[in-house]
Amino acid sequence: MHAPVHPRITSRQVFAIAGPAMVANLTTPLIGIVSTTAIGHLNDAALLGGVAMASIIFDCLFWLFAFLRMSTLAFTAQALGAGETWEFSAILVRGFIVAGLIGIALIVLQVPLASVTFSLMGGSEGVTRAARTYFMIRIWSAPLALANYVILGWLVGQARANLALALQIVINIINMIATVVLVQACHAGIAGAAIAAVLAEAAGFIAGIVVAWRIAKTGFTVPGATLFDRDKLIRMLAVNRDIMIRTAALITVFLFFTAKGARAGDVTLAANSVLNNFLLVSAFFLDGLANAAQQLCGKTFGARDARGFADSTRLVLTWGIGFALVVSVLFALFGPALINLMTTSEDVRRAARDFLVFVILAPLPGVFAFGFDGIYVGATWAPAMRNLMLLSLLIFLATWWALSAFGNAGLWAALIGFYVARGGLQGACYPALLRKTFR
Repeated sequence: MHAPVHPRITSRQVFAIAGPAMVANLTTPLIGIVSTTAIGHLNDAALLGGVAMASIIFDCLFWLFAFLRMSTLAFTAQALGAGETWEFSAILVRGFIVAGLIGIALIVLQVPLASVTFSLMGGSEGVTRAARTYFMIRIWSAPLALANYVILGWLVGQARANLALALQIVINIINMIATVVLVQACHAGIAGAAIAAVLAEAAGFIAGIVVAWRIAKTGFTVPGATLFDRDKLIRMLAVNRDIMIRTAALITVFLFFTAKGARAGDVTLAANSVLNNFLLVSAFFLDGLANAAQQLCGKTFGARDARGFADSTRLVLTWGIGFALVVSVLFALFGPALINLMTTSEDVRRAARDFLVFVILAPLPGVFAFGFDGIYVGATWAPAMRNLMLLSLLIFLATWWALSAFGNAGLWAALIGFYVARGGLQGACYPALLRKTFR
């Protein structure tokens, strides 16, 4: 009996997913960036710091539940590779149920959640007051934003990255228009920026439901026995648990980073928030290739195609290095101009330029951090991913402690070291996991 013959993975397949996913992911932080830019032109450092702090909190809060996108993508891709296309609707509905429950819980717990979060962040009174206003409004978008994660993962898992891109464009165009109208034209201030974010997520969800309904061959009606299949539920919950712990460790790093910046003063916080938007753009840019790794590695995992899995890994990392170099050059050339565009405060501009070099250095180690994340997710190597991220967190904290005398520069250096640890540790463990998976 001959082994099954699988088609060879090519760069074209990588970019068929990575291209649209890259642009789709690139638009994701635009809700926070547009809000930051609109408020930044009001020339009030406290308001800018407030919306920046709240935007980062939401990035981290929703990011904590990014397993909804990751696991949905991985399970969908694996079902595609195994030829189990009838499982698609069940995967989508399971994701919606979990997203809805988590989103409702966040709304119910918004008051204690805000109190604990802002207390830990340690911003000034003016910054905290502005951030709380934004938080209490935007939190109502939680069920919608999390459901959009599910839809995005479901589409990319089927290699329908163009549709995922279209939905992200809808969300961000509406966000941009609503933000300009509410903040600039209606003078609604920071509340207007938050309302715009809610409207954008709602529009994206409605559009996503329409798209998913047209794609799903059986609609959203799934037999109970299929939806609540015991083995699939247990596997989904285990993978989601491990990815959530891994993501919590990742979020701890960025919350720690933001909190230390807040304690350094409003100007440093605002400068770091401007640079953090650069970092988010490069991260989501590289995550486009990670999306390709998730889909291709998930599909080849489901098809038991060891050669295709290895080819996917090689191509994603190779192209990632090339893209990282381009991003670093662009940041070096246009970084100062982009800083000036995002804020009119001269103090904030000066501080942001002082630390721009760290943003320029970040993309290259980011290739391996994000690339191996995608590979590990696609193969659902969740326990290893969890453990290595926890170890990377410890390395970050140790590095910050060793460099704390250098202030904000030491903080940025620790963040770059964290990127190096993530990629290095996962790269070191990759060969053994590959042999174990396809032995």
